[in-house]
Amino acid sequence: MARTRRDRGWSMIGLHTPKLDVHDHHGRRYRVGEQPRELAGRPRGVLLWACWLPMLLAGTMQYAFGAAIPALTAAGHDLGWLCATLACWTVFQAGAGYPVAHLRQRDRLDPRTVLIGGGILCAAGVLTLGHVQSPPGLLLGYSVLGGTGAGLVYAVCTSTAQKWFPESPATRVGFVTGAFAYGSAPFVLALAASGQPREIALFAPVLLVAVTGCGLLLTDPPRDWWPAHVDHRSWARANPPAAHEFSATEALRTPALPAMAACLFCAATVSLFNAVFLALLAGPWAAALFVATNGAGRALAMPLATRFGRRRVLRRVVAVQAAGQVLLLLALTHASHSWLLTGATVAGIGGGAFYPILAALARELFGQRRSAEVHGLIYSAKAASGVVGIGFGFLVLAQQGPALALLVATLLSLAAAAVCGLFRRPGLPKTLPSPRTGT
Repeated sequence: MARTRRDRGWSMIGLHTPKLDVHDHHGRRYRVGEQPRELAGRPRGVLLWACWLPMLLAGTMQYAFGAAIPALTAAGHDLGWLCATLACWTVFQAGAGYPVAHLRQRDRLDPRTVLIGGGILCAAGVLTLGHVQSPPGLLLGYSVLGGTGAGLVYAVCTSTAQKWFPESPATRVGFVTGAFAYGSAPFVLALAASGQPREIALFAPVLLVAVTGCGLLLTDPPRDWWPAHVDHRSWARANPPAAHEFSATEALRTPALPAMAACLFCAATVSLFNAVFLALLAGPWAAALFVATNGAGRALAMPLATRFGRRRVLRRVVAVQAAGQVLLLLALTHASHSWLLTGATVAGIGGGAFYPILAALARELFGQRRSAEVHGLIYSAKAASGVVGIGFGFLVLAQQGPALALLVATLLSLAAAAVCGLFRRPGLPKTLPSPRTGT
C-alpha cells in the first residue's frame, strides 16, 4: 500500500477526525479513518438493521401473496387477474433496480429519500389490495405503485448495506436479501388462517411507519470509505480486482453478463412459480417452509460461496432447486404430505440463494465501482421471470395440471445450472502464451 494523501475531514458532530487516502497496487482507493458514528451518527450495525427491516416488510408483498389468494378469490377477485397482478408487480419491482442503481452510483439519489418514497408506494399497494375490486385498479395500485415501491426498497437497502460494509459486501447483502423472503413466513400462515381483504389493508400503516422510520436513519458513507478497524492491506491481497472496471454498457457487451441474466431468469422463474402456487398446491405450511428456507438460504449461501467458490456453489444451489421440483412432483403423485413439506424445504433452499451469489459474481467479474449498476441489469431479468413463472405457470396449471408445470420447472433449474459453465472473467486473454514460442 502506498500512502498518497493525508488531510482532515469534518465529522457530522463538528469534530475533526483524521482521514487517510491510500491506494493499493491495483489502484483501488481506500478512505480510512472516519468512524460510522461520526459520519452517520450511529454504528454500522444500526444501519444494517435499518436495511434489514424494510426488506422483511416489503418482501411480504411478493412471498405472502399466494397465501392471500384464497381469501381474495372468496371476496370476488378472479384468480387469473390476481396472478396477472402479481406478475406485473414483479415486472415493476425488478425494473426499478437498474434506474435506482444508476442514479445512486452518480450520487443523485440519497438512501433516505428513496426508502421513504418506497415505503409510501408499498403502503399504497397494500391498501389497494385490501380495498380495490376492479382489475385495472389492482394493476395500477398493487402492481405499478406497490411493485415500484418494493423495487425501491430492495435497491436502496442492498446498495446501502454494500457501501457500509465494503470488506464483506456479499455476506451483508445476503443477510439483507434473506429477510425479503423469510420475513414472510409468519404472514403466510396468518393469511392462510384468517386473511381477509380488510385485514390485509391493516398492514399498510405498519409498513409505512416502519419503512419510513428506517429511512430516516439511513445515509451513505463517503465514496470509497473503508472501516478503520479492518486491515485494507490484508483484504486487498485476498481480494484481487476484476480485470477491468466495467460500466454497465461495457458489461452488456461481454458474454458473461447475458449468461448471468439467463441463469437468473431460469432460476427466478422457478422460484416465483413455487412462491405463488405452493400455497394452492401444497397448503400454507409447505408455503411457509418454502419462504423461510428461501430467505435462510440467501444468508447462508455466501459463506459457502466465499469458501468453495461462487460459481461452484451457484451451480449446486440451482441443482438443489431442481431436486426440490422433483420431490414436489413425487409428493403430489403419491399424495404424501411429508414429501410435500420436504420438497418445499429443498426447493426453498435452492430458490433464493442464487440472488446474492449472482450479485457477488457481478462484483468479481465486472469490478467493484459500478457493481450495483451492473447487477441491476442482471436483476432486471426477474421481470421476465415474473411473467413466465406466474403468468405462464398459471396457464399450464389450469390447462395441463401440476405435473407438467413441475417438470418444466425442473428443466429450467437444470438449464440455470448448465448456464453457470458459461461464466468467464471478461477482460482476460483467451489463451496463455506458449512456453516454447513466447507468443
